[in-house]
Amino acid sequence: MGFIDVIKNRAKANVKTIVLPETEDMRTLEAADKVLKEGIAKLILIGNEEKVKKSAAEGGFDISGAQIVDPETSEKTQGYIDKLVELRQKKGMTPEQAKEILLNQYLYYGVMMVKMGDADGMVSGACHSTADTLRPCLQILKTKPGTKLVSAFFLIIVPDCEYGAKGAFVFGDSGLNQNPNPEELAAIAGSSAESFKLLVQEEPIVAMLSHSTKGSAKHADVDKVVEATKIAKEQYPELALDGEFQLDAAIVPSVGASKAPGSPVAGKANVLIFPDLDAGNIGYKLAQRLAKAEAYGPITQGIAKPVNDLSRGCSADDIVGVVAITSVQCQAQN
Repeated sequence: MGFIDVIKNRAKANVKTIVLPETEDMRTLEAADKVLKEGIAKLILIGNEEKVKKSAAEGGFDISGAQIVDPETSEKTQGYIDKLVELRQKKGMTPEQAKEILLNQYLYYGVMMVKMGDADGMVSGACHSTADTLRPCLQILKTKPGTKLVSAFFLIIVPDCEYGAKGAFVFGDSGLNQNPNPEELAAIAGSSAESFKLLVQEEPIVAMLSHSTKGSAKHADVDKVVEATKIAKEQYPELALDGEFQLDAAIVPSVGASKAPGSPVAGKANVLIFPDLDAGNIGYKLAQRLAKAEAYGPITQGIAKPVNDLSRGCSADDIVGVVAITSVQCQAQN
């Protein structure tokens, strides 16, 4: 059984309600058809019911099992408007502005559904940027208690791979934080280890990546990773975590033994923490395109309730996979 099939089975064991706000995108409707057929989640689609059903029919997709909510006519919209004003009044939010936002920006409406407990989580980003997807989350849901910052990772599954957890890795942060400082990098390491344990169900082994291994190069960028490693070890003493490592020293046992003898992590890592977003983004795309890896994400961590982003190049099957992952994250919240 493939990795995503295991996640789907876990999702089916305790079915959660997920909002898909991007009903103008045919990939969303195709994914909804598949999610409902497989019984992975209950779905709420946001939009004009007649238009959504017409689009689905044109694509040959069966979404009859989904709940379609039209912000214009829903009896819950006024409650969402009132709550949004309450949450954002210090920023000058008026009832008129809240109504305008919720009737016209379905991502905000979906996040309000999650906030008010009418849905467990949301998946968006097929036709919106990461910033557009995460802005309402950070404004409305805020960060999870005990979490220093929201970050994003990719779940990478490399076929026929002897490294990581049988080819399973978490790459963080590969989607959100541009140039994290040492404290932020340490926080990303802690969150990524937690996400790996939840989704892969194996013990995380965390490598802090650099172009240097254990002092082989001298540069301010290396110093940042060294400091982040020190902070992470202090904050998460229970984790198998070490650095700084070049990628090969982190995942290849023979190279790890040669470049970092005595390290409990070298050559065994399954959670890879990149020094900045450039490295993380390039790294996940290399794995996806050259190693033919499955890449799920960017998956967010640190938000009070699960909301996940999609790559705008995603397929309907990618959306189905992220819905399943989001459902498992929702299960962990309860």
